[in-house]
Amino acid sequence: MKKGTKRLLGGLAFAAGALGAIGAVIYKNNNSRRKRREEARTGDLWARPGMEVVFRAELMPGRDRSERKFRVKRVLPSGRVLLEDFAGEHAEKEFEPMR
Repeated sequence: MKKGTKRLLGGLAFAAGALGAIGAVIYKNNNSRRKRREEARTGDLWARPGMEVVFRAELMPGRDRSERKFRVKRVLPSGRVLLEDFAGEHAEKEFEPMR
């Protein structure tokens, strides 16, 4: 093999190794961020079972605050909640902010 061919193949092998190493580092960083995000999500929830939440007045016009208050039955993995004595899944945006 000629000297130039050996250099070309050596350079290609070096470049392929470098790209593989960079890809591994990027893949590792993405996975660690995803894990941190999932851990943060489970630790800091906006609602807990047994907690009382109040629907926004725009969603239930003409009802008093006490009539718009419901108790959380279960928090789903998506962050939505199931309420006692009220049908359906509900998101955080549907409720008034906590005081």
